[in-house]
Amino acid sequence: MEWIFGAGLLAILAILYINYSKNKKIKELRRSLLQDWGKAKQNEYFNIDAIRLYFDNNLHKEKAYHLINDRVANDLDIDALYEFIDRTSSRIGQQYLYYKLRTIESIEKLKDFDLLSNTFLKDENLRYETQLILSELNSTNAYDLERLINDEQITKPGFLKYIYVSSLASLVCLILGFFNPVFFIFLLLLFSIHSFVHYKNKQNVSSYTSAVHQLSKSLKVANQLSTEEKIKQHFPDLTFLSKVNAIQLKTSFISFEKHLTGEFAAVFWLLLELIKIQFMIEYIIFYSFIDSINNQRENIDSLFQFIGKVDAAISTASLKSGAQEYCEPVFVSNKYISTKDIQHPLITNCIPNSICLDGKSLLLTGSNMSGKTTFIRTIALNAVLAQTLNICYAKEYSAQFLKIHSSIRITDSLLNDTSYYLKEVLTIKDLITASKDDSPCLFILDEIFKGTNTIERVSGGKAILSYLNQSKHIVLVSTHDIELTEMLEKDNYDLYHFNESIDDEKLHFDHKLKPGKLKTRNAIKILELYDYPESIVSEARRTEKESFG
Repeated sequence: MEWIFGAGLLAILAILYINYSKNKKIKELRRSLLQDWGKAKQNEYFNIDAIRLYFDNNLHKEKAYHLINDRVANDLDIDALYEFIDRTSSRIGQQYLYYKLRTIESIEKLKDFDLLSNTFLKDENLRYETQLILSELNSTNAYDLERLINDEQITKPGFLKYIYVSSLASLVCLILGFFNPVFFIFLLLLFSIHSFVHYKNKQNVSSYTSAVHQLSKSLKVANQLSTEEKIKQHFPDLTFLSKVNAIQLKTSFISFEKHLTGEFAAVFWLLLELIKIQFMIEYIIFYSFIDSINNQRENIDSLFQFIGKVDAAISTASLKSGAQEYCEPVFVSNKYISTKDIQHPLITNCIPNSICLDGKSLLLTGSNMSGKTTFIRTIALNAVLAQTLNICYAKEYSAQFLKIHSSIRITDSLLNDTSYYLKEVLTIKDLITASKDDSPCLFILDEIFKGTNTIERVSGGKAILSYLNQSKHIVLVSTHDIELTEMLEKDNYDLYHFNESIDDEKLHFDHKLKPGKLKTRNAIKILELYDYPESIVSEARRTEKESFG
């Protein structure tokens, strides 16, 4: 009798300890969420290959207003920007936020997302409770849910009907074996055949196990989120939940092994495995499940987007609560960009600059390190954030709703035997093709045709920049070529520049944007500052005077 009492006491103590540990973990998570609010993640490893899977494989790409392609993403350092803005609590949220950052949808959808984000911004308790729920999907395995939506479908084997017959035969042999032991021999024979088919199919089952387990967890999280009225009002159609709930039993069976741990679990697993083999239960349910997944992909995708959008909205609310100044963008219909004190979000102590282009494009001159490439990147990055998250790092931002194209980082490819100049030609040809779009585009170009000689660079650059600056399109181009300023000023380009100064024999950059064209040349003076031989400096000055006056 004493041992029963002792066992009961141990069981009670174990339950109390589990509850204590769980409550302690929740308190620590709450404290962490409070401390980290408004801040970028620290010491976080970003598995960009896994994070970008939903964007790479997404079936909705054709419906988007515009996608940030890989070239633009590379030119603007979108992955680094993503690591700064990601404050999500779940892996699904991470994948959805990355997809959102590179997918420009309609202004209406953008405003709806902003309303959801502001709901969490204003309600501290709601966002903390929601973050706690979302944190259930913070394991790296949660990345696998995306596979159920976008992976290639597994086709059912043509002999599946014979498996049904064989399964029924096992049941019949088992029953008849109690009347005639000979049928147990047939049962063993069927077991041998079933074992071969079962383990041959095990690879398919194993590849889905993690994803299916995440579907079960995600469904539980989504059901919890849907009970909150303030969240629910932003999602008028949640019918996908009931449809995914309908396959929950099959989902639980397929992912059951993920829950088994310990020695007793191993014995139970072995017994269950023998039963599954003998009657081909796993095989039959798996292919029935595959049918359900194929039929419910759209609803599983809606489930993914529901969780992801909630998490991304909280992440954006955290972004708004950060120390950096931001504004909400204003979208206009005419050819126009105006910013006040715009900053690059990834540059510490960034010098703010302002610009207004009304019906015109921008030709920006300046020496290396003066800030001209950074500035055009700053405009483009804020245009991306404006059109994906409805946030800009500026006091004011007004512009068209733009499709964004760029030509900044270009490298020659030895593997493809492509020269730098030819790579430029092919890249800019894509921009020319994009310029035929009826929707307004923002073209970002840095040092056009620097892979060829001066005369052809200037003449070719002038022709292309004039061509791109048509209709509602806006071009932001930085260049060293002063000759372009006089040519393009007549073709609807506003001229701005960055310059450097030399104070006490030291080079100084103020990184302030100034109107007009660059009037100073300090390149040869810089050679002198860095102790080039006097003969080189003197000859450079003489050649400059003879050639350019």
